[in-house]
Amino acid sequence: MPLAAFPTSVSIPGLTFRHVVMPDDLPAMNDVANASRIAEGEVWLTSYDQFRAFYENLSNCDPATDVLVAEREGRIVGYGRASWYEELGGQRVYEPTAFIHPEEAPELLDAVTAAMEERCREIAAAHPPGPKVLESEGADGAAVRVSVLLARGYEPVRYSFVMIRPNLDDLSDAPLPDGLEIRDVQPDQLRTIFDAEVEAFRDHWGASVPTEADYRQFLSDPVQGDHTLWNVAWDGDQVAGMVRGYINEAENQSFGRKRGWVENISVRRPWRRRGLARALIGASIRTLRDHLSNPG
Repeated sequence: MPLAAFPTSVSIPGLTFRHVVMPDDLPAMNDVANASRIAEGEVWLTSYDQFRAFYENLSNCDPATDVLVAEREGRIVGYGRASWYEELGGQRVYEPTAFIHPEEAPELLDAVTAAMEERCREIAAAHPPGPKVLESEGADGAAVRVSVLLARGYEPVRYSFVMIRPNLDDLSDAPLPDGLEIRDVQPDQLRTIFDAEVEAFRDHWGASVPTEADYRQFLSDPVQGDHTLWNVAWDGDQVAGMVRGYINEAENQSFGRKRGWVENISVRRPWRRRGLARALIGASIRTLRDHLSNPG
């Protein structure tokens, strides 16, 4: 029995647009996403386990209705996802995500983006009135993606940067502020750590209302969820701040390198302006260095 066509897709000769089949389609979808990232100059990849955990715990996205797969002669060559989140100020942001294999023509990226935009509009129409926007993103090397988004009326509103430290020598001494200590993370502390991170990021651009699916992603991510690589600072029984660093072994193998990511950096308001972030970043670099030097 043929799979149902995706209702908001356009017709392109030789291509079939259909609903995702979970979890069968996930390996090929991850391959497409990683090939697309490499072609667009990205410096990170997702492992299959990480990709699967993400799709098994989607937030504000139902795979049965909101994920499109594009096939050519039975081979997955692209996919799209429609999702949304609510900012703390009440604005709803709808995200039409699209990935296509770099061997495909730009018209496929445009078609998948259009289908996901239409699905986002359907979702938005069922939500209460209020400010609503479409949001997408692209890297500097993603010339085709950026041109497609600009042609569809998107405008740049924010830039981010990936910074690489050329070596791990001459690390500055940045002690923790008095009264704080870094402790090994225990399983029964994970909800407290998650809630503390959510609270700290309330001041971040685009901060969103957390969902239980967000917490499940936090718990299930096999790469960023390795809490042996986290540095969490405590003030008594209160989380003051954290750096949840990680190492993506599959990514390092693909690129032939040893790299750790100093990421998920947050400090709660009462402990800011005391040098805590600097101390945690330094501690995270040392943790990652030690693990990369002595894996296992």
